[in-house]
Amino acid sequence: MHIQYGKKLKSGPGLLGLYLLIFWAAVALAGFFLTPYAPEAYAGKAFLPPSAAHWLGTNDVGQDLLSQLMAGARTSLGVAIGAAFVSALLGALLGAGGTLVGGSVERLTVRMMDVGLVIPPILAAMLAAAYLQPGSFTLIGILAFFFWPGTGRLLRSQTLLLRESGPVTAARTFGAGRWYLLRRHVLPDLAPVLSAAMIHDARRAVFLEAGLAFLGISDPLAQSWGRMIQQALAFTYLDAWSWWLLPPGIAVSSLVLAFALIGTGLEETHAAD
Repeated sequence: MHIQYGKKLKSGPGLLGLYLLIFWAAVALAGFFLTPYAPEAYAGKAFLPPSAAHWLGTNDVGQDLLSQLMAGARTSLGVAIGAAFVSALLGALLGAGGTLVGGSVERLTVRMMDVGLVIPPILAAMLAAAYLQPGSFTLIGILAFFFWPGTGRLLRSQTLLLRESGPVTAARTFGAGRWYLLRRHVLPDLAPVLSAAMIHDARRAVFLEAGLAFLGISDPLAQSWGRMIQQALAFTYLDAWSWWLLPPGIAVSSLVLAFALIGTGLEETHAAD
């Protein structure tokens, strides 16, 4: 019998994190249709305070900050979800799949994970981004490349246990192939570990995307909360910091918190199972 991991997050921190994530997902989707102005367009005088026309005011060149915040939500969520998905896919194929295949393939994937785990992902991602000046898709690939060894190691340890379990042994006895075993018997039981790993990687991706944008080593054309914070810091001596610096800072913190709370909720749910 497969692990029952479908229990809903009905209360506690997990539910709060889910509400926060839904809020930012709604903001990101609304940004496609409801942004008051184009994020990069001139919208009014510089340093206008929040008003009915500009809910979060304007920056030093008269761009609407609410429009930039909504566009930044798309960037952060897109990078987070993309990096988490690609990392999980690589971890499942190389970590779990390599363990099922065994032999030289398993040894090769283990060595790849060992090498990847000794590389500091934050420093390596910063160096790679500084060299490549990546767009969103390239950034997703960079982050997933440095995230997947940890996910793969977790999935490998669980696959070693499942490989000798009764259902897998019985299916192998009846002639089931490795792909069938991975798809029908191993991955369903790895889902709790995989979901927790994806939430963890998404949280790190939000932080790293904002950090790289803050340092100026990401796509200069992409709207980002990190770049908004970087630009606002130059004007902390003005009152504008209260409507320019605080909103993106709160946005990054709340989205990271959302993924952390969801991860905590999933851990509590899986522990209860």
